[in-house]
Amino acid sequence: MGILASADNDDRFELFLLGDDEKKCSEEVDTRTPNSSVFTFHKEDHTLANMIRAHLLKDQHILFAGYKIPHPLFAKFELRIQTDGVITPKEALVNSCKALVGDLAILSREFTKEYELRKMVMGDATEQ
Repeated sequence: MGILASADNDDRFELFLLGDDEKKCSEEVDTRTPNSSVFTFHKEDHTLANMIRAHLLKDQHILFAGYKIPHPLFAKFELRIQTDGVITPKEALVNSCKALVGDLAILSREFTKEYELRKMVMGDATEQ
């Protein structure tokens, strides 16, 4: 059972690696709705989709941001963005991703700081 579990884990990791001819994200302009595009993200899931959607909704120029997973067995999601026309959907996505990366850097820094402080406190408690 241990060998099979290990092989399964390796295969799961492969699901998120892009092939040589694959792009992470592609844009298709939605001609039915003004200032709207659908971005398809390959080899990603709800985790990234929900974070980007939530960040987009903080932008005052976003009228709509939502995503769907076309099929649960394939790691792909489609993100629909509609703006008010002041910025393009692509600009909104790029701005949101940059802000998200900044927020995640802060989270990482704060988590590391708290972890190191806890290690110091717990180390002092075990020495007594």
